[in-house]
Amino acid sequence: MGEQYADVIVDISHEKLDRPFQYRVPERLRGMLEPGACVQVPFGNGNRLIKGYVTELGETCKFDPTRMKDVAGLAEKDVDATDKMVALAAWIRKNYGSTMIQALKTVLPAKQSVKKLEKRYVESGMNREELTALLGESMRKKQTAKVRVLQALLEQETDIPYEWITGKLNVSAATINSLVKAGAIRVRTTEGFRNPVKPVVRANAGESGAGPKRLSDSQRHIVETVLQDMEEGRQKTYLLHGITGSGKTEVYLELVESVIGRGRQAVVLIPEIALTYQTLMRFYRRFGDRVSVMNSTLSPGEKYDQCRRAMEGEIDVIIGPRSALFTPFPNIGLIIMDEEHEGSYKSEGTPKYHARETAMEVARLHGASVVLGSATPSMEAYYRAEEGEYELFSLKERLTGGSLPTVYTVDLREELKQGNRSIFSRKLQELLADRLQKGQQSMLFLNRRGYAGFVSCRACGQVMKCPHCDVSLSEHRDGRLMCHYCGYSEPKPKLCPKCGSKYILGFKAGTQQIEEKLKELFPGVRTLRMDGDTTKTKDSYEKILSSFANEEADVLIGTQMIVKGHDFPKVTLVGVLAADLSLAANDYRAGERTFQLLTQAVGRAGRGELPGEAVIQTYQPEHYAVTFAAAQDYEGFYEEEILYREMGGYPPAAHMLAVQIFAREEEAGAKLAVRLADTVKEGGHQVLGPAPATIGKINDIYRFVFYVKKADYGQLVEIKDGLEKLIFSLQLRQEQVQFDFDPMICL
Repeated sequence: MGEQYADVIVDISHEKLDRPFQYRVPERLRGMLEPGACVQVPFGNGNRLIKGYVTELGETCKFDPTRMKDVAGLAEKDVDATDKMVALAAWIRKNYGSTMIQALKTVLPAKQSVKKLEKRYVESGMNREELTALLGESMRKKQTAKVRVLQALLEQETDIPYEWITGKLNVSAATINSLVKAGAIRVRTTEGFRNPVKPVVRANAGESGAGPKRLSDSQRHIVETVLQDMEEGRQKTYLLHGITGSGKTEVYLELVESVIGRGRQAVVLIPEIALTYQTLMRFYRRFGDRVSVMNSTLSPGEKYDQCRRAMEGEIDVIIGPRSALFTPFPNIGLIIMDEEHEGSYKSEGTPKYHARETAMEVARLHGASVVLGSATPSMEAYYRAEEGEYELFSLKERLTGGSLPTVYTVDLREELKQGNRSIFSRKLQELLADRLQKGQQSMLFLNRRGYAGFVSCRACGQVMKCPHCDVSLSEHRDGRLMCHYCGYSEPKPKLCPKCGSKYILGFKAGTQQIEEKLKELFPGVRTLRMDGDTTKTKDSYEKILSSFANEEADVLIGTQMIVKGHDFPKVTLVGVLAADLSLAANDYRAGERTFQLLTQAVGRAGRGELPGEAVIQTYQPEHYAVTFAAAQDYEGFYEEEILYREMGGYPPAAHMLAVQIFAREEEAGAKLAVRLADTVKEGGHQVLGPAPATIGKINDIYRFVFYVKKADYGQLVEIKDGLEKLIFSLQLRQEQVQFDFDPMICL
């Protein structure tokens, strides 16, 4: 056996992660090291031993072998938060396919060159008599700015924030400096952390309802069972299947309080930034400043400071999307994953990890429990609960005592036959008018964004497409056509580029157009719109949701972000305008996604004391995803859907690996895809493809994919490992390969 070499990172900070150092693995350590292992290595001219982490092992020496130093040994250590994060990165690298560097950059807090947050305070440098004398002298000399500072110090008798003096009292820095020189005051500087929890949340948290609510018998049973398992050292994963409005959050709050009482920390995952505000309000009312948030709207300084606050014990609870899972808490006791069925829990970038399985690995490293919650559990979670891998709990009643909404399914084909060309069915128009007259609120849901869909020639059928991506262009309000993949735009042509016809029209079905049509139908109606275009700025989610909660609008119109987890007691009507758009997707999950979206949408109605109604507008009223959603029957849907999955060998009945190839040259990409697929076939495995991806080109990059299905996930990991070795040997320059296990979207 030849020499073995280890790439070792010696400084775990984000900027240094792209430069590991290579060491020789001595014979006594061979077979004992693996990526993620913590080792002692000699470093620098003095050969002092420092701690490092193995990122890769190989037999290729990248530097002069005569100057290569040996790994000194395994590090003796107490396992700390960083060690757990590195072990997690190694697990992600192995199970999802990426380099160790990519995995480390995913899980470690982004160490940024950010300015420390300093807080300055002004305190008295004299006793009260001396200050009073100086105040009198300043008044005689008409030194008004000094008078304001001295009066404030005498009145408050406490340290005063520097910014308050310069801002509220309008005192210049020069005046403050002159008082410092005279010995009248001192300026004290302290280092603090940025707190991303907005003052409006902290202020509102003082409202009534801060204490725990009385739990129902069903809720109490769940809490007591989980806590009993914790007490007896049983680390488990639980699936909480609760209908919309059944009080899952109250269960979460009670469990988090118990975990904090044991001196441990909790991670609360939510799928969308849009849910942060309402979730944060409920947790902040209960736990105050011990709660913080982590999401993509935070500045680099705010993100890094939340990691420092977690490490230094300033906070006990972090709330956020999947990246919040990597908050470096020292001793996590509970991970809650709300709306666990959501596709956003799967990372789109490499490594393509899923937060559900990754949460279970974090829990294993910390000895923690995991609670998954949803009104419409993913097929994977419910399948594992049926198999006994997870413990299943059900909440089947609404906390308010209210019933689920009455649902009307409207066949849009019949509407058209009877002369109604509006995007609103007659039933929906009738119910909207009723709600506006009664002063109640409504929500209109469309599973699309923007002003219009595709633009085509009505004469020859030519669709206007992006020259860089294999997708249609969308028409925007300014008359331009835009690609939502690469950002390309062009003016809308006056004549068809293929046949010269002037009948170039857009199929408009966006949220803006719905808003305009609604205002035509009901003049004076107050509307709010929530979609990808209206939520680009920081805090935009909170502003829209709080405005609607404060009844500043009659109707909230939006894409799927409005139907997830929000609780508005005055909403008594939900309209689903294009129920079956998502059924058209070329994807084995299309039925599941449609059922989940419709069930979640319908569940927004009637969450208060008033009864709710919902209208589902569809061209496929007989589809099982639509009929079971209208009946709010999850078990019925699951039984039908799992049969299709078992027959087709799709997750969760089996596992699936998508191997994705990206290339600048179409021919080179196709050749590489065939080479990789043939290698898998030679191993005796069945392969689907290779073929161009559903969208064959994005931003001038050609995309190919092939799929491998196996009942055993471990076999797919072995196939991935073999392909990684082949890819490394090919030394690709223009092509890139990514692995996606149990893909959420077929490429």
